[in-house]
Amino acid sequence: MKSIIPKNDDERKKINIYSGVIKYFPRALCAVALRSAAGSKQLHPDEPMHWDRNKSKNELDSMMRHILDEDWDAVAWRALANLEKKIGGARWHTVKKHRLK
Repeated sequence: MKSIIPKNDDERKKINIYSGVIKYFPRALCAVALRSAAGSKQLHPDEPMHWDRNKSKNELDSMMRHILDEDWDAVAWRALANLEKKIGGARWHTVKKHRLK
């Protein structure tokens, strides 16, 4: 996997994954990780954990159903999946465009 992290030190320092995400949402991220593992095991019980994007195509409709069911870890997973797909294989210059405008 190619890094999306820029090589420029000033740009790299703007990406605070620990202090800007993990530190804010540790329990929520654990819940999403558990959801991810359960989903992978359900779809591929005999394979290592992975995201099968061919079986994950309707993120927004699925997310809305999870909202109605108040299944919040699944909502978060679908939201992250949708964002990852929107950003795609982008490098840092494209990822920056997805920040708050």
